[in-house]
Amino acid sequence: MRYIFVTGGVMSGLGKGVVAASTGTLLSLSGYSVSMMKVDPYLNVDAGTMNPYRHGEVFVTDDGGETDLDLGTYERFLDKNMYRENNLTTGIVYKEVIEKERRGEYLGECVQVIPHITDAIKNKISGVAKRSGADFFIVEIGGTVGDIEGLPFLEAIRQMKLELGNNTFFMHVAYVPYLETTGESKTKPAQHSVQALREIGVQPDMLIARSPRPIGDDERDKLALFSSLPKNMVIRVPDLSSIYGVPDLLYKEGVRDLILERFGLVPKVQGDGHKLAARFQDLRQGPSIAMVGKYVRLRDSYVSIVEAIKHASAALGFNPNLVWVDSEEIEKTGVVPQLGSVDGVIVLPGFGKRGSEGMITAISESRRLKLPFLGICFGMQLAVIEFAREKLGLKANSTELDPNAQDPVIDLLPEQKNIKELGGTMRLGGATIRLVKGTKLYEAYQGIDPRERHRHRYEINPNYWSALQSVGLVFSAFDEEKRRVEAIEDPSLPFFVGTQFHPEFNSRPMRPSPTYLAFIREVLNRSKQKEEAITT
Repeated sequence: MRYIFVTGGVMSGLGKGVVAASTGTLLSLSGYSVSMMKVDPYLNVDAGTMNPYRHGEVFVTDDGGETDLDLGTYERFLDKNMYRENNLTTGIVYKEVIEKERRGEYLGECVQVIPHITDAIKNKISGVAKRSGADFFIVEIGGTVGDIEGLPFLEAIRQMKLELGNNTFFMHVAYVPYLETTGESKTKPAQHSVQALREIGVQPDMLIARSPRPIGDDERDKLALFSSLPKNMVIRVPDLSSIYGVPDLLYKEGVRDLILERFGLVPKVQGDGHKLAARFQDLRQGPSIAMVGKYVRLRDSYVSIVEAIKHASAALGFNPNLVWVDSEEIEKTGVVPQLGSVDGVIVLPGFGKRGSEGMITAISESRRLKLPFLGICFGMQLAVIEFAREKLGLKANSTELDPNAQDPVIDLLPEQKNIKELGGTMRLGGATIRLVKGTKLYEAYQGIDPRERHRHRYEINPNYWSALQSVGLVFSAFDEEKRRVEAIEDPSLPFFVGTQFHPEFNSRPMRPSPTYLAFIREVLNRSKQKEEAITT
């Protein structure tokens, strides 16, 4: 097993996940099998109970893991499923060690960070790596060098270097800021970052210099000198218009060959990432899509949906314009002025009462304007509530939003009624979706029942199925036992679709989600019709 460890410095949000995934992409395109792991130093056992504003999206794996959003990046770049064990947290490690101590497995020892915690970390990493059977196992260490909570993980990989020797490779991603006032790039923060890493006992084999614009040779030479690295091991990665251009950039910078050379390997086949980069280049500016949700101040809350839209749009040759609409603001004013200028509406996933009536208002307005509409999970549930209020005249609601709802058209899943704990207890992971012939989704998936992922506690109340169908709501997909509705459509409108599942989790850059592709096609058609009407 060959390990590549990716660390970060200066600040978070640099794109370590993209760099790690892009490296994996290049190795995969060269004929080697690759698997990955994200290490998150927080004490939470998983990401499931964390606020999206603090953590971003919770990415759901096919086996039901609630994980860090970087696992979505890995899946999209490698076109390969990750699993819950590919995300390791401090909470998982400490929970395991404490449980062993309670069982008396340490035979009276004083349990300490070193060696017990670090040994547990090493065993977790090596265990997942071996089970993957991959040629390369890439481990991204979350956070930045210097974070107190990350120290046990850095110590663990330092020890792995001693134990595994030439079977390890360390990449450090550090930020090189550009000062507009002086017109120069400053290398000092990156230098200090490397220094902090070396003080822990880890010497990087390669430095990835992230920057808002390309750095010059002088800056690269300085970084090489102060990092004790050859100049060719300092890789310049400026901001790009698309993250899918990063593998090709790294290839041109020699990253693939430098890594393989270090391991005494050569490419089995040639692959440079150019095809992936080309998919997202030279795109025309496309129509606008309203993104209605309650966490829109942090776009990472919906990163998989944004990427799924980009995948589908690129397949049709354009770059979408996303208009972010805060549902709380809609509640305050009662109007959605943004919908007058867009060509489609997505009502985003979420939980809880805050902002929900604003989302329902947006759904009602999108119906009035006959805009292409897509509701995802919570967005679908709110679409059903809006439909029941409008078409049936009910005082419809969800018991999530109003436990005493007069007409609970959305209710708790039966198996959820006696569950007390919140973490990892929702309906999670992949399941087969049974499509209904003659519907938009059946056409989108070409009649093939897909496997899609879920993350929810509530569903359409079976007691209201008949009433909803009697006034025109079509149930376009069910679960395998036909016990719960997986998708809805309103055939009276050009495109009005809601899915209980999350199709974005299976979308790939070169294989867009059929749900999003069908929606984007309708958005494009709407835009063309509007342009033709203006011309006429």
